[in-house]
Amino acid sequence: MKPLIYLGVLLGIGLVPAASPADGPGQFRALLTTYCVTCHNTRLKTGGLALDGLDLQVPADNAEIWEKALRKLRGHQMPPPGSPQPAQKDVDSFVAWMEGALDAHTKGPTAGYVPIQRLNRTEYAASVKMLLGVEVNAKEVLPQDIRVEGFDNIADALSVSPAFLDQYISAARQMARLALGNPNPRVTGVKYAVAANQNPRNPLPPGTRGGIAFQHNFPVDGDYQINVKDLAVGPYSNALETQSTLVIMIDGKMAFRQPIGGRADLALADRQAGTGRARIMERFSKIPVHVEAGRRDVVVAFIDRSHVASDENFQLLEPYGGLTGGAAALNRRSELRDSVEIVGPFHPTGISKTASRALIFICEPKAPERTSDEPSCARRITENLATRAFRRPVSAAEMNRLMPFYERVRQDGGSFDQGIEQVVAAVLASPQFLYRNIKGPKDAAPDAEFALTDLELASRLSFFLWNTGPDEELLALAETNKLTRPGMLEKQERRMLADPKASSLVTSFAMKWLNLTDLDQVIPDPVLFPNFNDQLRHDFSAETEAFIGDIFSNDRSVLELLTANYTFLNERLARHYGVSGIFGPQLREVTLDEKERWGLLGKGAMLLRTSYGDRTSPVLRGAWVLDKIIGSPATPPPPDTATDLSQKAGEQPKTVRARLEQHRNKASCKMCHGVIDPIGLALENFDATGVWRTTDTQAKAPIDASTVLPNGVPINGVVELRAQLMDRPELFVRNVTERLMTYAVNRRLEYFDMPQVRAIVRGAAKDNYKLSSLILGIVNSDAFRKQGTPADANPKSSGAELTAAEIKR
Repeated sequence: MKPLIYLGVLLGIGLVPAASPADGPGQFRALLTTYCVTCHNTRLKTGGLALDGLDLQVPADNAEIWEKALRKLRGHQMPPPGSPQPAQKDVDSFVAWMEGALDAHTKGPTAGYVPIQRLNRTEYAASVKMLLGVEVNAKEVLPQDIRVEGFDNIADALSVSPAFLDQYISAARQMARLALGNPNPRVTGVKYAVAANQNPRNPLPPGTRGGIAFQHNFPVDGDYQINVKDLAVGPYSNALETQSTLVIMIDGKMAFRQPIGGRADLALADRQAGTGRARIMERFSKIPVHVEAGRRDVVVAFIDRSHVASDENFQLLEPYGGLTGGAAALNRRSELRDSVEIVGPFHPTGISKTASRALIFICEPKAPERTSDEPSCARRITENLATRAFRRPVSAAEMNRLMPFYERVRQDGGSFDQGIEQVVAAVLASPQFLYRNIKGPKDAAPDAEFALTDLELASRLSFFLWNTGPDEELLALAETNKLTRPGMLEKQERRMLADPKASSLVTSFAMKWLNLTDLDQVIPDPVLFPNFNDQLRHDFSAETEAFIGDIFSNDRSVLELLTANYTFLNERLARHYGVSGIFGPQLREVTLDEKERWGLLGKGAMLLRTSYGDRTSPVLRGAWVLDKIIGSPATPPPPDTATDLSQKAGEQPKTVRARLEQHRNKASCKMCHGVIDPIGLALENFDATGVWRTTDTQAKAPIDASTVLPNGVPINGVVELRAQLMDRPELFVRNVTERLMTYAVNRRLEYFDMPQVRAIVRGAAKDNYKLSSLILGIVNSDAFRKQGTPADANPKSSGAELTAAEIKR
């Protein structure tokens, strides 16, 4: 009995009445008979489930069924609302007993089977950057991957069609050209729209304002021209009344500085009208700059002089409105309005050793070309690149397939660089790069489990933490079979979490787990929400990424995702949240005085994503908390379920709560909505764009955020909802661990994974559930370090290699 009581304490359930091994099954059989078997019996088999025939003496024999039942019980989804309910202490006691029994007598496999898998587009982009130093906009070169439970790295969903493969080959050619560069490129122009590049993730340098920051790839050393398209000097603008100074910086160095506005420019515009304004803008067209090849940071912005030392504060004053109302504040500051264009190159002078070329050319043949050391250098380059790309030592047979790509170009009179470019494209198009595969022993029996090799483990660890292949240190350890030595995995885990590449755990894991990557799916009605815009949408995403990133990078408890009393705001977002004293476009850490904004439940990104364009949705918000926080997703509604809460024309406006009550009066609806809606209603003080409110402006009625949770506890508002969630913190930590493990092993978790999940949570409790403790528990689990063999099929071949002619074509 002691291990079971100990388990209950660790799970945060408390010292509830616990049954001994002898009387437990009998006590809980009565509980099931009273509250569950009425529907879930061999005659009715509601939901395809019959509990009356299951033997509670050996629950591990039906572990898959019991794990599903436990998930429903933890989310208070069974028994459904409206049915007789057992006391919460009895539910807790049963859950503790059942989890203990399943954990103590595990049967079946401990590791699932992960089939061969293609790199998803995010992994492809990260791997190309690591290999070649080339930034890839994955959305532009590859199609969207299928998502499973929010993640796009689940192996059995990463299928490939012939059209898909063509896109990968096309991308390989494009990346190879970008990496090596063309010494005589055509003159082209690239525009950077202001609206798309005013992003808090890439803020302007301190002391500047009203501009944009972006990265531009300069293909060769040479002269370029920069055109600034619009500086707000239109006929009805007051921007010229005050002098401002526009600056252009490239990699932090001043490349251009020019004033605009003031007496002379104002007189010119007044005297010559459109012609005068055009002459002013000519100073900001065809701005010459000489830049060496490579990807450079470019800033086009105004120097932000002190408002105290100028008359710009007057722009905040509105003149007396008289009978027509208050006038809008006058714009007396120049700002970028349209775009910045970079044109070139002119007079190219060659290609410097860019970061990309430094990664590729580990040697260079002596001039002139076609010297005796050229083939050996080409072979060294090919072997180094292929080893890094294939995430293992390259074989002699693979080298013999790759070298013809170089040799064919040289035989046809191409240059050494052109030959290497074909090799790069061939490596990027190779199945050995595009696919990850766990081979396993050839004589493995069906349903057998086997340990991953050091190289396979290095690849799994690297894609888990970095979204890309192993670096030189990790690969060297794996090649010499030192990675699995005691303590080495933990050492590498901590090193890798400290690396900037670990930020992929924020963008590829956390944001996708929380379903916050597609905020553009919700378009607030501009009439109802006139203060919302795309810049604010970017702020929502940036705030959430910065918040989660701070907790992850500082290895704090994952519970702080719910409870942290700080966030990251800029002036625009602070104004939206009603926080004063924040100025400027840069995000910075801000301590929140209002508890309503603490943690994920107060973030604009979540509140927007769980709303509709014209109203909040307690259903979406409640379902989000059940799924993303508690880990007990609600059952999807039947296909013919009515979900439209729109008000009829001429009808007296009602609050969303009133409309929802009217909608879910049916008993069949209450079975699910009785669990979902109470959680969502506690968040009703936030409107669809995350603004705090106490009145529904459409219904002209006060907001009522009081509710009774499915466990019978009455609460009022988001603060009390958070307190209830934190009353059982292990539910959230377990859900985080499940999602992390799913992401790490690239497959859906099975019932046999759950004892390992619970063991990881128990182990991390002593470290207050720090992220590193959860990750280390996952990395040391059989689910991560082993592979199961499918009983019905052998792993498929990863496909044939492409020929030199196919790549060139």
